[in-house]
Amino acid sequence: MSTPNGENEFLYELHVEIEEELITAEASHPEEEMGRPVTEWPYDPTDVEREKIALRVLRDSVEVLEDGSRPGGDVA
Repeated sequence: MSTPNGENEFLYELHVEIEEELITAEASHPEEEMGRPVTEWPYDPTDVEREKIALRVLRDSVEVLEDGSRPGGDVA
């Protein structure tokens, strides 16, 4: 992850927020809920897994944009 410098400040802040959300999602331990009856689940563990996947894809996309927006970086 790069440090903010003008153009990249927005991407840097977005990257930090995504990382925080990913940490929160990973800390929820949805696999523990699977052992309980469905009626006792506070959330659907499948939704948590989907959210983690989406956050990883978003994080990776931001990293590509950060790398591409640096001087000398190639942008597709």
